[in-house]
Amino acid sequence: MSDPALQIRPAVTEAEVEAALTRLATGRLAGDAIVGLTRLTAGASQEIWRFSVRSQGVETPLILRRAPGGERVSDTAIGPETEAALIRAAGVAGVPTPDIVHVLHPADGLGRGYVMSFVDGETLGGRIARGEAFAAARQVLAGQCGAAMAAIHRIDPAAFPGLKRVTPLEFVTQYLEAYRASAWPRPVFDLAFRWLLDRCPPPPERPALVHGDFRNGNIMVGPEGLRAVLDWELAHVADPMEDLGWICVNSWRFGVAERPVGGFGEREALWAGYEAAGGGRVDPDRALFWEVFGSLRWGVMCCGMPAAFRTVDPSVERAVIARRTSETEVDLLRLLAL
Repeated sequence: MSDPALQIRPAVTEAEVEAALTRLATGRLAGDAIVGLTRLTAGASQEIWRFSVRSQGVETPLILRRAPGGERVSDTAIGPETEAALIRAAGVAGVPTPDIVHVLHPADGLGRGYVMSFVDGETLGGRIARGEAFAAARQVLAGQCGAAMAAIHRIDPAAFPGLKRVTPLEFVTQYLEAYRASAWPRPVFDLAFRWLLDRCPPPPERPALVHGDFRNGNIMVGPEGLRAVLDWELAHVADPMEDLGWICVNSWRFGVAERPVGGFGEREALWAGYEAAGGGRVDPDRALFWEVFGSLRWGVMCCGMPAAFRTVDPSVERAVIARRTSETEVDLLRLLAL
C-alpha cells in the first residue's frame, strides 16, 4: 500500500491554503498562528503567497512559493525542490538570496513548493528602471548584477546532476524547432536564426551553472542596490555568457532602451562587475551573440503564447504576451545592424 501522505490533495482555495499553512506554522515552523495571508500578483509561473508566522507576539514575514494549484510544474522548470536547493547553494556562494525556511513535504498538504524569508524591496522592472527612489541604486546595480552572476557561475554544476546541460548550438536548434512548430513564418526571425547559426560559438571550455532568467523583474532591489536574486526555475548548465546576454534584452529595459542592462546600466559596468568578482574575461562578441539569442528566444516564446492561451492557460496574461512578438522583431533588426 502506498504512503497515505502521498495521496493528500494539495490545497487549492485560499481557505485551504490558510488552513494548511496554519498546520505548518504551528508544527514544523514552531509558531502560534499565521496572520496576513495574501496572494501576491507577482509570479507568472508560480503562486506567491505572503504571510507572517506569529510566535510569542513576534511576527516573522515569510513567502510561500509553490507550483500552480500545488502540483502543476512546467516541463521547462527544474521543480521547486531543486530550485530551493539551488537558492541555498547560491546563498553559500555569496549571491544575495532569500533564506529557504522549509521545503514542502506531501504531508504538509500544500503540494510542491517551499517557504522562504521575506526580502523587502522592489521587483517591478519599470520602477527599478525609472523610479526616483532607485536613482542611486541604478549607479551601482549593473556591477552588482555582474558580481552576482560571477558567484552563480562558480557553483559546482556537479552538485546538481539533474539539471539540463545544453550547448549553444543545441539551444539555438531547440528554439528554431519551436519557431517552426508555430507554423507562422516571420522573416525577421528567419534572418536572426541564420545570423545565430553563422556565428554560433563552440561549447564553453567549462560549462557553468547559469540562472537562466536573470533580468530586471527577477531581482529584488532597494535604494542601495541588489538585495536578492529570485526566480531560479529555469536554471541549467551551459555557457555562462548566456546570463550576461539575457539581462540586456530590450524587453527587460522597461522603456529605458538607452540603458542596455535592465534599463538601469551599461554593458561595460555589468562586465566589469563580473570580471572583478572572478567571473572571467567577457568576450563582447560572445555576449552579443547571447543578447541576440535572448531577444529571439523571447520572441519565439511570445509567438507560442496563442497555443497556450487556447488550451492550458486561457489567461489575459498569455494573450498580452503573445502581442509582444512584434516588439522583439524590432529589437532584433536593431541588434543585427550593429
